[in-house]
Amino acid sequence: MTLMEHAGRRVVLPEEPLRCGLTWISTGQLATAERVLGRTVRRLAQHVRAGGLVVGLEPSCTAVFRSDAPELFPGDRDVRRLRDQTVTLAELLTEHSPGYEPPHLPERSAKALAQVHCHQHAVLDWQADRTLLHRAGVDAEQLDSGCCGLAGSFGFEPGHLEVSEACAERVLLASAPPGSPGSSYGVAPGARPTTPSRMARALALAGTGLADLAAAATAVRFVGKKQ
Repeated sequence: MTLMEHAGRRVVLPEEPLRCGLTWISTGQLATAERVLGRTVRRLAQHVRAGGLVVGLEPSCTAVFRSDAPELFPGDRDVRRLRDQTVTLAELLTEHSPGYEPPHLPERSAKALAQVHCHQHAVLDWQADRTLLHRAGVDAEQLDSGCCGLAGSFGFEPGHLEVSEACAERVLLASAPPGSPGSSYGVAPGARPTTPSRMARALALAGTGLADLAAAATAVRFVGKKQ
């Protein structure tokens, strides 16, 4: 919230938890997904009818608003408004906040390894994130890594550990060996790929969300920097 307010936005949080329905969409329980998502659409209807933007911090849920919801409710005008007015944090700061420029990170040459979320590959795109990182003085390398190993709930389920780790170790965990410079960051939006302890051990990095990194540049707080 502080980061968006720094960009000149008035931020309003829902008074109650709102669910995107992805848990049920991904398991084929569409009737439940429609009920849950429909409730969320009704709660946000007044806001989007007034022209307000909805900022999605978790790419999976953001993708539901932009892609799955219009397919489940093809004739619903509020769903179409929600689709058109849902933006990522990076899109808000780079495309909808005229004049906003994030302060540079304190390091002269901050570097980041970016694990792009699967829903960014499929639906949202990552260009706005790259632009924001560049404006904050971060030299971001987008890993050609594919799946991080989590794959929704797959990586947490019994019997999947070896496959999950093999996916992560193919590129992501092999990209930065221990001893990486202290000004390096690991940028991973949404739910962190692999567990934080494995990320820290294998990459010498702590998984950092874009919001955390941009907030660090704003001198609000520093999160995820290797100590």
